[in-house]
Amino acid sequence: MQTVLPLSTKPAALDFFAGGGLASEGLSPHFDVVWANDFAAKKATVYESNHPGHLHVGPIQDVRGQDLPAAELAWASFPCQDLSLAGRMQGMHSGTRSGLVWEWLRILGELPAKPPVVVAENVAGLLSSDGGANYRTLHTALNGLEYRVGALALDAARWLPQSRPRIFVVGVRQDLETSALESAGPEWSHSDAARRVSDAPGWVWWSLPEPPPRTVRLSDLIDADAPVHADGRTAHVLSLLSERHHGKLMQLADGDIVPGYRRMREGAQRLELRFDGVAGCLRTPSGGSSRQVVVIRRGDEFQTRLLTVREAARLMGAPDTYQILGSYNDGYKAMGDAVAVPVVEHLARHLLAPLVRIAHATPSR
Repeated sequence: MQTVLPLSTKPAALDFFAGGGLASEGLSPHFDVVWANDFAAKKATVYESNHPGHLHVGPIQDVRGQDLPAAELAWASFPCQDLSLAGRMQGMHSGTRSGLVWEWLRILGELPAKPPVVVAENVAGLLSSDGGANYRTLHTALNGLEYRVGALALDAARWLPQSRPRIFVVGVRQDLETSALESAGPEWSHSDAARRVSDAPGWVWWSLPEPPPRTVRLSDLIDADAPVHADGRTAHVLSLLSERHHGKLMQLADGDIVPGYRRMREGAQRLELRFDGVAGCLRTPSGGSSRQVVVIRRGDEFQTRLLTVREAARLMGAPDTYQILGSYNDGYKAMGDAVAVPVVEHLARHLLAPLVRIAHATPSR
């Protein structure tokens, strides 16, 4: 097995489509993010408040690789709208948002020295949409940039009480010997969709240790004193429950908390609750139904309210010291359109940083 020596300083990283900065937050124990970009001014305010001094605000189409600092890692949480089941599923070629990944690939090709490690993060639909064709296109493009590539499917629910499955496509420079970080076949972090596209050329079965069992509970992250809906509003919210969910709600104990989303079912709006102690996947607040509701039992009564921005941040693994500026919708969007901090940290600790150490120990070509 190859010995990988520690670096004396943290290696440099680039954070593309950085949003409110949670990928940078997760990378920070192991990497020094020296440049980041986003086009959304409100999310940029959140990023700058927590990671000042290196954010480029503007369209990625205007970024030129030759202008960027050298780095060992390039991370891209590219837009998911055209790959998500909640979007139009236009894919990476036709979609105007997810298609921005091509700009990232262009920039990688323009860099004077390509990073030895790259990561593209997106929703589960990246692997499954169009029968895997979208993933295969990205995989082939990274092969063309001389990376060997594999994809991992990681759900934030392993670390946090939020169901948030995401795909992490990890590429490494083709000349590096990385067998110490690979497995012979699929492991816990490889979904069925990943296995179906594993015949892509140069596929790598990246190996990650399983995280320990999650200990944090949803109730640990909820503010007991946050303002609740007035009685009339609560009555309306609870009226949206199906008979089955209402029955399960009545079985809760005093102090129990359940989250839920409003959804359209058979032409009528319903409030669908989760009773497994895990919040639903946070979304961006494009409409009333996209904001998560919590229902709290207080004795013989029930209280309802929206999830607060700070609670959303906790569900993403951001510390309470993380500054979230702007309106409710601004903050909720910055958190709902991000990547969970402990997932990034786990990936960085056990795979990305070790890959960079291998690159440092390997003579340049």
